Amino acid sequence: MNETWTRRQLLTKTGAAAAAAAGLGLVGCGTSNAKQRGPHRSKDLQYFVSRPDLTPPKVKLTHVEPGHPLQYLFLGLANSGPGQGGAMIMDTTGELVWFSPDTVNNSKMDFQRQLYQGKPVLTWFQGRVISGGHGEGVGIIADPSYQTLSTIHAHNGLKVDLHEFVVTPRGTAQVTAFRTVKYDLSPYGGPKDGVLLSGVAQEIDIATGKLLFEWDSLDHVPISESYLTKFDGTKKKPYDYFHINSIADAPDGSGDLLIGARNTWSVFKVSRKTGDIVWRLNGKLTDFTMAPGSEFYWQHDTRPHGPNVMTVFDDGWDAVMPKDEKVSRALILNIDYDRMLVTLHRQFMNPVPVLARAMGNTQLLTGGGVFVGWGTNPYFSEFSAGGKLLLEGQLTKRDPTYRSFIGDWAGHPVDLPAVAARHRPGGATVYATWNGATEVAKWTVLAGRAKTKLTSIGSAPKSGFETAIAVRAKGPYFAVEARDANGRSLSRSLPVKIV
Repeated sequence: MNETWTRRQLLTKTGAAAAAAAGLGLVGCGTSNAKQRGPHRSKDLQYFVSRPDLTPPKVKLTHVEPGHPLQYLFLGLANSGPGQGGAMIMDTTGELVWFSPDTVNNSKMDFQRQLYQGKPVLTWFQGRVISGGHGEGVGIIADPSYQTLSTIHAHNGLKVDLHEFVVTPRGTAQVTAFRTVKYDLSPYGGPKDGVLLSGVAQEIDIATGKLLFEWDSLDHVPISESYLTKFDGTKKKPYDYFHINSIADAPDGSGDLLIGARNTWSVFKVSRKTGDIVWRLNGKLTDFTMAPGSEFYWQHDTRPHGPNVMTVFDDGWDAVMPKDEKVSRALILNIDYDRMLVTLHRQFMNPVPVLARAMGNTQLLTGGGVFVGWGTNPYFSEFSAGGKLLLEGQLTKRDPTYRSFIGDWAGHPVDLPAVAARHRPGGATVYATWNGATEVAKWTVLAGRAKTKLTSIGSAPKSGFETAIAVRAKGPYFAVEARDANGRSLSRSLPVKIV
């Protein structure tokens, strides 16, 4: 982080000095986030003069390895306090890039970058988060301009759940859903007129919205396989015996699916033709021998990588059950199908030991490293294949992310840049933002006495999500123009009057 701030300060001084030397009336620039703090503003939130509608939580990068390449972090922030939850992109210098806040009726979770028709897109769950830990909503696919390409709806009276939304290379969406079922739970210690949740996997054609496949856990996995033995089983608090949370194509080319279920501690290979269970990995009825260290408990995000590798986020704990492990782990497992043996290839643990009671993910990176979201704990980490910590971050607001991801991104918003201007002695301070843009290198400031007669009065390097630029001009009208590293104009804001 010290290197990042040194670079920003150098750019700021260089830009201001160059502008002053050219007689452009530009007297200084810099990030503005901490300079407009009101008496009721939280130190854990971000504020922007030109975008007062955005108040995301601060996310602090506590470690970035020298030489780490510029990449982007994709975080779906739960809102459990002041400020806004929502979908966030930030870069590995610690700067916010894009933020789309939740609304009163719609939360955004499982936010990530995927490929659709061979092109990068953003995907997320959008809807209500139901008490007890699942969602009811839709899946959203957005293009690099942040415009919605497709909205995925579940079928047969169900709604898309927050736990899984996979875009496949064949143009389909694999989503989870929860079905409410009346059930006699007295044999399991619950009420005779009980209510449970079954886990449902659906595959939907994105272009047509047609349902291609549906699987319901209650048709194939008995309640006796669940490790969740403390429950109410009522309409208000249904018994979530299965808790589906991942879907993936089986890597053997069979067309079958791998379905992960937290409360059975298992991954099930499911026949696409019949829905029958082909095998179980881990859990009470595992068909594999689980070598020391390879077992997992209350897991999330079981993900195959090629024919013999699987990653798992091993939570290790459920909030209402006894603790099964002392620390959560990100696992890389090797699977020998000939011997039906699972062995531990590598495990990664947070530098500050944590135990997640829910959520979390393990993203396998090129070269064998991993990026880990630590579930209900407000941390994310990147490790090399050898276990070296390369990057670490913390949400200062202590909000969790369901999953966290890292990768490349190029954002080209269709919205115009935003600008605000404030009086200052001898001139004005102009604030410039462009939510989601990744190619802006500098801002040109325009001013004039009329909205239609603005002229350039200088430029300054982009500095953070919002750049504050002090100018000698008094306007009263101002606008900004975004330019890339080659000086090409990208977009221009509407004019605003100084306040």
